[in-house]
Amino acid sequence: MRSSKVTCRPISDGHVAIAIPFIQEGTSYFRWLIPPLIAASLWPATGKAHDAPSGWSYPFSCCSNQDCRPVATKAISEKPQGYVINITGEVVPYADKRVRISPDGEFHWCSVAGEEKSRTLCLFVPPHSY
Repeated sequence: MRSSKVTCRPISDGHVAIAIPFIQEGTSYFRWLIPPLIAASLWPATGKAHDAPSGWSYPFSCCSNQDCRPVATKAISEKPQGYVINITGEVVPYADKRVRISPDGEFHWCSVAGEEKSRTLCLFVPPHSY
């Protein structure tokens, strides 16, 4: 019986790196390809955020598929220092990079793990009309 030599080459898409075995002598490729294909299909998708109720997508930098939600206008106050998240008292300065224009003209708040009492990741605000 002849033995086959198996080598592995790393394959990466920027998020997931797996080693694909390559068989150098006449053994079936099929049985070596199944485990990596199964593993890749079970790996959770990354880089995709979830959608706001009005249909636009929260950016992945703000949201891990659970962190963002629309909030009532009364949940956010505007003070000289910036936007105030009323439930936590946190002030997000107007020039802060976490403040973004809301595509649907409504307030949306992204907080750590979607918790009501956690810090702000992003705050989507309606555009001001001057």
